[in-house]
Amino acid sequence: MPPGRDPVDRASDNSRDLYDVTSWEPRTLVDRLAVGIYGSLRPILRWVLILLGVVILAALFALGSLGAILDPVVGAFVVLSAIPALLLAAYFWRADVTSGEPLDLLVVTFVLAVLFAGFAGVLNDFGSGLQALDFGAFGVGLGSVLFFYLVVGPIEETVKLLAVRLHAFRSSRFDSVVDGAVYGAVAGLGFATIENALYITRFMEADGGVFSIAFVRALAGPGHVVYSSIAGYYLGLAKFNRADAGPIVVKGLLIAAFVHGTYNVTVGVVPPLIANSTQLSLGASFVGYIAFYVAAAGFYLYRKIGRYRSIYESVGAGDTHDADAPPERTEFDSPPRE
Repeated sequence: MPPGRDPVDRASDNSRDLYDVTSWEPRTLVDRLAVGIYGSLRPILRWVLILLGVVILAALFALGSLGAILDPVVGAFVVLSAIPALLLAAYFWRADVTSGEPLDLLVVTFVLAVLFAGFAGVLNDFGSGLQALDFGAFGVGLGSVLFFYLVVGPIEETVKLLAVRLHAFRSSRFDSVVDGAVYGAVAGLGFATIENALYITRFMEADGGVFSIAFVRALAGPGHVVYSSIAGYYLGLAKFNRADAGPIVVKGLLIAAFVHGTYNVTVGVVPPLIANSTQLSLGASFVGYIAFYVAAAGFYLYRKIGRYRSIYESVGAGDTHDADAPPERTEFDSPPRE
């Protein structure tokens, strides 16, 4: 609830100058300096985050194993592992019943997700200490459960949503709720691509089964697309509901992080149970469970997008859609100054 008027302001007959008493406007040099600093902080923070992402990614190339993706064979495995996630992201792009999203915004979102993936890696490492609390139960320890639900899920979904928030969200071409799902899917694709590259290059160095890990990562990639698309949908909803924008974004992140965390907790537990109770091999059970889980999460998102499409068509929104009209500002945007 917005605050009421100050007692002095209520009692004043508007004949007094209440500047710096109960009202304020930029009059002095210090006032204008304050306005300038405040207006500069947001874009500065944006570029600081981008620069930090570049530094972390460069460090992974220079000091870690990520540089191995420059090898044609390794690069080919990385590209192939990202194809299922790419196809799913393309589906969400095609499912957007409103105006098609411009290529430049899609590309920037993808690149930002690649850059910001390093944030998740660093923060996940800090939170990995929770796994020390493990004492095996049903194939997974308490520490791992806490790690996946309180660290991995929230951090990775926040990082992917940040890739949408810093650029595409600010554009007037982000002009419908479902646009959030599209850009969220692209952010998930970018995150999955760099994560796949890290896993594949590490297994290359360890003489592991590169084909096997590429196959596993190809299965996991679509999950990233679905989870971040869910959070992105709610980011789109927040853009057009200014009064409740914050809680709406938090709701989207809670759902996405929970679905993400549940996948991480169960993917090592459920396939063996399936294999032990059926005639399926462990490998087939593993593939089947991942496919089922991602499909179930995707169905949740599909129903939301489908409901939007149905109402969009029933009210004839396509006849009144104005791509040039700026969307309603949210509490995440600085108000324009006259």
